[in-house]
Amino acid sequence: MDISEVAKRTGVPSSTLRFYEKKGLISATSPSGVRRRFSPTVIDQLALIALGQAGGLSLDEIQAMLSPDGTPQVDKQVLLAKAEEIDGTIKRLQAMSEGLRHAAHCPAPNHAQCPTFQRLLKAAAASRLKHSRSTTLSK
Repeated sequence: MDISEVAKRTGVPSSTLRFYEKKGLISATSPSGVRRRFSPTVIDQLALIALGQAGGLSLDEIQAMLSPDGTPQVDKQVLLAKAEEIDGTIKRLQAMSEGLRHAAHCPAPNHAQCPTFQRLLKAAAASRLKHSRSTTLSK
């Protein structure tokens, strides 16, 4: 099927399909310089790419899990590491949600007098400091 049909059937823009091809995530069956044609299996490859992105994997991580013919070669360690990262994010977001709900309903006369709100402030400051240090160290 040609590139416009793939774009229409998947909702992935032609420009993205060309980018994925250039990056090695998918490959056209047509020779270079001719209107791009793809095997019907490209639909499943694009679904796998979308699934990986929804799970927070980078395109490079996804590409590393695809064989040259596009079949998945799942790296279980990468998936487990990503799952752990997601679990950590969920815990942080859940704590933030609970803290915001507490702050919204706190009976203290003002937030400066609320011990829970003060703990939230300290945790947020520590998190920002930790993030800025890791960003600085990675440069």
